[in-house]
Amino acid sequence: MAKQKIRVLIVDDSASVRQVLGTILAEDPEIEVIGTASDPFVAAKRLQNELPDVILLDIEMPRMDGITFLRKIMAQHPIPVVICSSLTPEGSDLMFEALEAGAVDIVPKPRVDTRQALMESSGRLREAIKSAARARVRPRAARKVIEQKLTADAIIPPPVAGRSRPTTERIVCIGVSTGGTEALYDVLEVLPPNCPGILIVQHMPQGFTAAFAKRLNAGCQINVKEAEDGDPVLPGWAYIAPGARHMLLVRSGLRYQIAIKDGPPVSRHRPSADVLFRSAAQYAGANALGIIMTGMGDDGARGLLEMRKLGAYTCAQDEESCVVFGMPKEAIACGAVEKVVSLNQIPREIMAWQQAKQPASAD
Repeated sequence: MAKQKIRVLIVDDSASVRQVLGTILAEDPEIEVIGTASDPFVAAKRLQNELPDVILLDIEMPRMDGITFLRKIMAQHPIPVVICSSLTPEGSDLMFEALEAGAVDIVPKPRVDTRQALMESSGRLREAIKSAARARVRPRAARKVIEQKLTADAIIPPPVAGRSRPTTERIVCIGVSTGGTEALYDVLEVLPPNCPGILIVQHMPQGFTAAFAKRLNAGCQINVKEAEDGDPVLPGWAYIAPGARHMLLVRSGLRYQIAIKDGPPVSRHRPSADVLFRSAAQYAGANALGIIMTGMGDDGARGLLEMRKLGAYTCAQDEESCVVFGMPKEAIACGAVEKVVSLNQIPREIMAWQQAKQPASAD
């Protein structure tokens, strides 16, 4: 039996954008565009006749803006919605408002200035649609050649046991994607100021991670910032990897620091959880806790396994509390996870691990 395609409705006031988006999605044999709409009123009429699996929605449109329409959808008949907009840092408040209103993901409108940019943005768009189709949404008030899927080898060599020097300082590394903006807030807002330093890879467009960190910082007891190259990793601080750049944990003497590096996407993501986890395996060993949370795909699974093999404690968010049980599922399947916990248990797991007996060394 042929696999049922993911049916998508595109809502955008630009005819040329609707055409480009439709062409990109049609190139994937798993996706079918069942219609387009120039504004939410046209879209609402279409929804009376046929419900899509995913709605691809612009924000700035005539007659009704996308966020207002999104709220109506979530209140009346929840459908996975991916926001596709011309992303700018100045518009970050609107993006986070869309996520809070129920959007599953946010992607930039495809870039067509270079072939590489078009390939990357097109791949990101199609992955977002597939991720959204698998998402848990709840009511609220002929294929082109795919670019090579690189591993963390492209950024950092494989970890080797015995290279790290002894230390008792503990580090938490988190990898998260679809559904992560709200999930991370749920975790970080309840952590006390004496929690260990936390490094976070959240798949998010360039220019938005700084605004995301500021929003988290405003609602948490701990300090949250967008990571910068050379930042010391301090207790009571969480560091968000900057969009479109990789974040690694490194050592300076007995202290941990952050390294920010350019490079190709790893596991089709930049930043990549596989890169962060591998660096933690190498430089923190048994003094690291690796956590993989909600998201589609397998980014982080291999890196988390490397952490576990070098003595780190590893956890995964459970299926019930995930928006998309993709990344945790892959990590569990490959043997990278020691314990599966619900979202609300993650903060307690972090603090219990910190308070447990310190390992003798980071080897």
